[in-house]
Amino acid sequence: MSDTSEKLKRLDIDNDLRNKILPLCRLKYGQIWEDKMSGHRVGVLDASVEDDVLKISQNKKVRLVINDPPYNVVVGNRNTENLFKKNLIEYIDFSRKWIKNAENIMDKDSHLYIWLGADQNDGFQPLCDFMIMMRDFKTLKSRSLITMRNQRGYGTQKNWMAVRQELLYYIKGNPDFKVIYTDIPKVLKGYYKTINGKMTDNLERSRSDCIRPGNVWIDIQQVFYRMEENVPGLYAQKPLKAIKRIIESSSRETDYVADFFSHSGTTLLSCEILKRKCLTFDLDPLFAELTIRRLENYRQTGKTGWQWNNPFPEIDS
Repeated sequence: MSDTSEKLKRLDIDNDLRNKILPLCRLKYGQIWEDKMSGHRVGVLDASVEDDVLKISQNKKVRLVINDPPYNVVVGNRNTENLFKKNLIEYIDFSRKWIKNAENIMDKDSHLYIWLGADQNDGFQPLCDFMIMMRDFKTLKSRSLITMRNQRGYGTQKNWMAVRQELLYYIKGNPDFKVIYTDIPKVLKGYYKTINGKMTDNLERSRSDCIRPGNVWIDIQQVFYRMEENVPGLYAQKPLKAIKRIIESSSRETDYVADFFSHSGTTLLSCEILKRKCLTFDLDPLFAELTIRRLENYRQTGKTGWQWNNPFPEIDS
């Protein structure tokens, strides 16, 4: 039987591995990679620094921002520079800075989505604190609190299994929103209504045989090593299906989409597939390099990730 274990260890906790890969990274802090095919831009920049965000945007206004910042929750029992837990006041100050920078490059009619967590062992911070902070941004209006259900979780012996990820949705101005349908077929009749003198049920009135996604997403598979889109070496990678759903509903072809925490490059790849232009960056040059390599690998092979294979074949991990 072939070895299906990931060929790359978690990059944010293995310093020896990081030191091997860093020389392979084409970008250093302050630098930007320009994609000449589709107009994407990838940088090594700081989301909390105004000049860095203006540098990646080049005075362009974006229709959609999708950010997946560190949750201020220790992930996998490790507190690292990328998945850190710090003083809550410091975390909210950091968040306030990058939210302000995002607001600054957003179009007058635009969307903002923020993945965030709640530490059930520490008063559910930072989710509730972050939401209260967002009330200070008067141009950003809350629209929905979406929950995506993971297939795997933790804490099953003395607590309910933690399987949820929260997605905050805000808008600026009055942007268009496109209804996107899931792959889940409608099976239940109900919601009767008289139309032109005829009593009809919801199946008769529907524009699709499948249901619309609500604010609880149960139809998206959590990324793991047996899926093609998996990027080894990373943690808590967001599924392509989730990001594509956001992009399709909240932007149009050729629109600019921004992501301040590129991580595995899922937003960039989704933009490539859906014909949007992505402006993305990460403070960690390893993640920026992975983001670029994932796009290049997709163009060369048609594959959305590496499954369990090593995205850095130059090294012996």
